[in-house]
Amino acid sequence: MQTILTDFYTLQSYEQNDGSFIANISLNKDHDIFKGHFPGNPVTPGVCMMQIVKELTEEFTGLKLFLKTASNVKFMAIINPFETPDLKLQLDITQTEEDVKVKNTTSFGETIALKMSVNYQKLTS
Repeated sequence: MQTILTDFYTLQSYEQNDGSFIANISLNKDHDIFKGHFPGNPVTPGVCMMQIVKELTEEFTGLKLFLKTASNVKFMAIINPFETPDLKLQLDITQTEEDVKVKNTTSFGETIALKMSVNYQKLTS
């Protein structure tokens, strides 16, 4: 799996049911990003969570994607990699000829941390 977030997270497992995927990932609490965001109080940056959704969507569809639009992006809980490194991401993926639409819910335990809808453009190599 190609990622720009080198060693930031590991895909532990996933399940597929039609166009719906449930991915279980683990964040690397020792990653350099957490040293600066924020020292002594690490918080997973929202942009990194959005990138993880894109990378998992690319992995599950086998496509290269470009973020076109994001709507209803709601960061609902802080993700501290020391307290809650294991995350569950539900991705409901719908493809058209040119686009890939994803509805995502990211959670840890019973807590929803992120909800968003994104639209990616398919890229040709």
